Amino acid sequence: MDNVEKYFELVDQSQQQFIETLREIVSIPSVSSDVSKRDEVVRMGNWLQARWEALGAVCKRVEPGKQNLDGTELDLPPIILGQYGNDPAKKTVLVYGHYDVQPALLSDGWETDPFTLVEKPDGRLVGRGSTDDKGPVLGWLLCAETHKQAGLELPVNLKFCFEGMEESGSEGLDSVILDEADKWFRGTDVVCISDNYWLGTNKPCLTHGLRGVSYFHLQVEGPGADLHSGVFGGTVHEPMVDLVHLLAKLVDNKGRIQIPGIYEQVMPVTEEEEKTYEGLEFSHKALAKDLKNDVIIHKEERDTLKHRWRFPTLSIHGVEGAFHSSGDKTVIPAKVRGKFSLRTVPNMELAKVSELVTKYLNDEFAKLDSKNTMRVIESHGGRWWYSSPNHPNFVAGAAATEKVYGVKPDLTREGGSIPVTLTFEEALGVNVLLLPMGAADDGAHSINEKLDKRNFIQGIKLLGCYLYEVAQTDLTAA
Repeated sequence: MDNVEKYFELVDQSQQQFIETLREIVSIPSVSSDVSKRDEVVRMGNWLQARWEALGAVCKRVEPGKQNLDGTELDLPPIILGQYGNDPAKKTVLVYGHYDVQPALLSDGWETDPFTLVEKPDGRLVGRGSTDDKGPVLGWLLCAETHKQAGLELPVNLKFCFEGMEESGSEGLDSVILDEADKWFRGTDVVCISDNYWLGTNKPCLTHGLRGVSYFHLQVEGPGADLHSGVFGGTVHEPMVDLVHLLAKLVDNKGRIQIPGIYEQVMPVTEEEEKTYEGLEFSHKALAKDLKNDVIIHKEERDTLKHRWRFPTLSIHGVEGAFHSSGDKTVIPAKVRGKFSLRTVPNMELAKVSELVTKYLNDEFAKLDSKNTMRVIESHGGRWWYSSPNHPNFVAGAAATEKVYGVKPDLTREGGSIPVTLTFEEALGVNVLLLPMGAADDGAHSINEKLDKRNFIQGIKLLGCYLYEVAQTDLTAA
C-alpha cells in the first residue's frame, strides 16, 4: 500500500473524529462583522494557531492593525501564518483560508442552532461556517495531523495563511501579503485556495477564473430638503425621476449592458473555451429549482454559464435616500443615490470601465435637461482573475480529483470575486489553484448552511492527494 492509499484508509477510519472536530470549531461564533463577537473571532484564530503548533508547525501571528466597527475601535483579528516542513528538496505549497463566518441567528429561519453542528440523516453537516470556510481550513490541518499520526511525512512543505476578516472585506490582508511576499512566503512554488464550490452537487470541479467587480453610486440632488408631492409635484425637477431614468439606461431586461464600449474590451470566446462547456454538471432545470422560479434569460445552458462566468454584467442593487418603509408617504426626496455594480472579465481595464460608465451617465443626464445635479462615484474596483487550466498546478489538482472521485473534474469559472487570489498571484508570482470542497447547494451565507459528510471526508482526501500530485509534477512545464 502506497502512502496515498494509506492516507485514504486512515481518513475513512477517522470520519467521526473529524466531524467532532468540525463541531468544536463551528461552536465558536467567529462573526467578524459583529462587535460583540470579536473576542470569539480571536479565539478561533488562537485555536488554529495552538493546534498547528502542537503538530510541530512554526507559526507567526500577525496583528494587522485596528478598525472602526459601528463606532467602536477594535483590533483586527490576527492573521495566522505558518510553515509545516522545511525540506529544501521538496516543493512548497501555500494554502489560504479564513476562520471568520457570516452572522447567523436561529430566528433568521435556521432549523437548528446555527453554531451547533448537526449531522442530518441524509449526511448534511449543518452549521454556520461548515462549508465557508471552516470545513476546508480544518481539512488542511486534519490532513497534516493524519500524516503525523501514521508516521508519514507530507510530500511537500506546507505554508499557510489563515485570516479572520474575509467576510468583512479582508481588511489588512493585502498589506500583510505584500509585506511577507519576500519573507515568510519566500520559496512558495504554488498556492491552493479551497473557498468556493462545485458547479453542481455531484461532480467536483477546478476553478480557473473569477470576475472582478466595479461598484458605483449614482447620486442625483435637487432641492435643499424633501418636498411635499401635493405642493411641488410637477413644478420641480425630481431627483428620483432623474435617477430612475438613468438607472433604466444602464442595462436592458435581457441583461445586455447599454454602455458603449464595454463589450469591446472583452476577450473573445475561443474554440478551446467552447469545448470546456461540454459535459458540465449544470442544467436550467436544476437552476430554476434553486431559484424557486424559472426566470432564466437564456435558452442555451452554455449561454447562461458564459454570462455568469466570462461576460460582463451589470446589476442594480438599490436606492439610498428614498422612502422605503411600509405604508404610504407622499414625499419628494431631495437627494437620492442609486447603487449598481458591473462585473468585469478578461481583458477589461478598471480605469477604462470607470471612464466609460461616467461618460455615458453624464451624456444621458445631459439629455434630461434637468436642473438637478448628478455625480458618479466609484466606491470599489476589484480586478478579474484568470488562469490557464493547463498549468501544471491545475493538472495536479485534476489528477488528484480523478483519483479521489473517479471522474475528471469540471473546469469552471465563477461570477463572483475572491480578491486574495489575484493578490497572491501578483505578489508571489506563482500560480493559484481554486480547489473547492463544498457543493453548489451548501448555502454559504444563507440559513441552514451545510457541508455534506461525503464532501468533507472526500475533500480531506482530495487536499492530501493534491499535495502528492504537486510533489511529483514538473511545475516548470508551465
